[in-house]
Amino acid sequence: MMTTIHCLGSGLVGAFVVRHLVESGHDVHVYDLKPNSTQGITMHVGDITQRLDMLPDGLVVNMLPGDIGGGCTEDLVRLGRTLVDLSFAEKTPDRLHELAVESNSTVVWDVGIAPGLSNMLLAEAQTKLGTFRNAEIRVGGNPSQPDDDWSYMAPFSPADVIAEYTRPARVVREATVTTLPALDERHLIEVAGKGSMEAFLSDGLRSLLFTMKADEMSEYTVRWPGHIQRYIDERDAGELNLDSLLESWTLDKDRSEFTWMEVKAENDAQRFIWRVEDSGSKGDSSMARTTGLVTLATALTLCENADILSSGVYSPEELPSPFLDRALSLMVKNGVKIEHHIERSN
Repeated sequence: MMTTIHCLGSGLVGAFVVRHLVESGHDVHVYDLKPNSTQGITMHVGDITQRLDMLPDGLVVNMLPGDIGGGCTEDLVRLGRTLVDLSFAEKTPDRLHELAVESNSTVVWDVGIAPGLSNMLLAEAQTKLGTFRNAEIRVGGNPSQPDDDWSYMAPFSPADVIAEYTRPARVVREATVTTLPALDERHLIEVAGKGSMEAFLSDGLRSLLFTMKADEMSEYTVRWPGHIQRYIDERDAGELNLDSLLESWTLDKDRSEFTWMEVKAENDAQRFIWRVEDSGSKGDSSMARTTGLVTLATALTLCENADILSSGVYSPEELPSPFLDRALSLMVKNGVKIEHHIERSN
């Protein structure tokens, strides 16, 4: 059944989602400051953020970045809209739950790879394991090979990447939400086919801090060794230049890259492990694919079953199983590599 879908923003991830929504047979309207040339869409060039009350009926997919997108989500909740929120704003929309119920709005938020798929997988593990003794997410998008410079290029807004490096990391320690310095707990890990990489704490748990039962829980960002030490050295020496950094980290579409995620959860008896890896395909970056396919799965599930959720605000781990099933199915169908193992805990 064709559904009208309003896509706010069509950047790296947005363009991927837009194209696949068209291919799924929906009536897709795109709102962006820059035109999108995807065939089959209705393009609206301009700033939609102050005209949200003029959006016709239909599902809204908010793919505007950061606080700009977050502000639009709050406005759309007040307008009683159903929306998928991929903005990853610092102020999370769970605070709008009561308002959403009152206005008959439905919001699903943070539906990328991490947060997003990682949350759904931990929710799946929680049903089998109960309270986690420990849960860990390690994730990163990086060039396939290190170089003599930063060994990095940003797969999404570089400004949002820098926020990962500066925002204190909220984690769970001894069953209590605790804040640790960003970039803390640095350690080397082995990534199959890539060798040694480095992981460090980042503030990516978000809703999981309050929805999962865990004694210990952390999220780590993964980079090539040397990258974060260079960042720390230049920061401490007062040599970091934001404009230069944004230029150095710009995505080079001709350079090979990959996205890798590992999700681990364990109780005293068992450990569940998922590994997700992608190297991009047909001109689409790995981060656009691994993020966008989860967003796409969420939007398609809402289109096909409008009654699957009542009004309110839902994090990925609060969604019923058809959302995870659809996301995994789409990823496998599109060639994203997913492994799942169950081991005995140490």
